Amino acid sequence: MNEYICDKEMRSRKITQTDSNDCKVTNTFIQASAQLVKRICGEAGTHYHGNLFKSNQPFPIISCTHRGGARYPKCEYRGHKSTRYIAIACEDGWPVHYEDDDLVIVQQ
Repeated sequence: MNEYICDKEMRSRKITQTDSNDCKVTNTFIQASAQLVKRICGEAGTHYHGNLFKSNQPFPIISCTHRGGARYPKCEYRGHKSTRYIAIACEDGWPVHYEDDDLVIVQQ
């Protein structure tokens, strides 16, 4: 996955708004193994509210934002790559929902 193939990935995974064929406004892909993301629910994350945990380290992500087309499969997306601390919802030690993120500013 990279920021140039959002259309292809969203279409092949059939990602739409919940319970409809409407185009999803934004979808975020975390560029890490499932095991690394799962660790946020434990030692690699900090609990901060309800079932939400924030990563202790930033992750590379691809955000796909809707830019045209009203219904699947005609949705069109623009991709953006960034590095962010991420917040996920966890149940029984497993990530179940990507909640939010905070941009990491890298100073050179």
